[in-house]
Amino acid sequence: MNLKSYTLPVIIISQFACTSLWFAGNAIVDALIIKTGLGQELIGHVLSAVQFGFITGTFVFALLMIADRYSPSRVFMICAFLASLCNLCVLTEELSQSTLLVARFGTGFFLAGIYPVGMKIAADYYEKGLGKALGYLVGALVLGAAFPYVISGSPWGNNAEIVIKSTSVIAVFGGLLLWVLVPNGPYRKSSTQLQLSTGLRLFKNVKFRNAAFGYFGHMWELYAFWAFTPLAIQTFNALHDDQLSVSLYTGLIIALGGLSCVLGGYWSEKAGSTTVARSALFVSGIFCLLSPLLFQLPAVFFIAGWCFWGMAVTADSPQFSNLVAGAIPHELKGTGLTLVNSIGFAISIVSIQLLSYLSAGINASYLFLLLALGPLCGILSFPKKSH
Repeated sequence: MNLKSYTLPVIIISQFACTSLWFAGNAIVDALIIKTGLGQELIGHVLSAVQFGFITGTFVFALLMIADRYSPSRVFMICAFLASLCNLCVLTEELSQSTLLVARFGTGFFLAGIYPVGMKIAADYYEKGLGKALGYLVGALVLGAAFPYVISGSPWGNNAEIVIKSTSVIAVFGGLLLWVLVPNGPYRKSSTQLQLSTGLRLFKNVKFRNAAFGYFGHMWELYAFWAFTPLAIQTFNALHDDQLSVSLYTGLIIALGGLSCVLGGYWSEKAGSTTVARSALFVSGIFCLLSPLLFQLPAVFFIAGWCFWGMAVTADSPQFSNLVAGAIPHELKGTGLTLVNSIGFAISIVSIQLLSYLSAGINASYLFLLLALGPLCGILSFPKKSH
């Protein structure tokens, strides 16, 4: 088989398999609440622990230039194994709050060697058409995020162990698959020296800075939207005395974002990444502002609105990554992508914790208005003329 014919599918499958670990804890949060004795605030804490671990990991990986100095496929595989082990720690017999949060932190830390490193591997293979390739790749991440919810909402998902063990097993499989079948790419240029000031130098690049700040606005909205979508569905059920399946509809809403990433990738081939990213930010920002009205609609329109929002909120992600990668030289792509991911996920913690704190005091139907700040700031980061 021609290497080029299976390289991207393997990266996509591996990315999907490994990023299924991301929301594994949130998909079984009801079981974790019972096990630890904590309340609904655990929703925000469990995901924020993963995000904080990811931030720490990406900071360390960027500082040490891991993805640019070492074989990214090997880094991906090792991190897949270690993230899976951390994920399994949630099944500890006597699970305390601290053990749970440390386990989720460790999972996030090693995901830093999976998500941005996967994008780095794609950039090493696709000098042209990277926007489309990243559309598939980020789409795989989105599907991976949805996967634990799909398992949880299925007949096999009543047992939390099934969710955790299945995500860990497929993550190990994904890491091995990529390591065996995807060697270093033809456009990879290794950095032989550690340059601790690289991050500061990158932000002096105007194109890099514009793309990065657009991504930061996107990240204010994305993970908070995902984390609190189950609460939105529960709130709708309470308001309308309905019985919408929280797990299945959450999985569907997140999964549709994977489709929009792919569609956005194809659109970027004609319109350019800047147009796609700006348009997605605008649409998702409108949904933020209209969110209180969605709760007043019949169930079919509520779910349809949330599904369209779920598509808009992700479509810009791969295009921002493409803009970031296109603004820097090959030997710094891994470091640049990892650094931007690190800061973006730090911002996501702020919005997640803010909504978690406010959810105890205000009606959940108004929570999502705060997410409009992200799309607004992201749109303002673009220069007047596209590049």
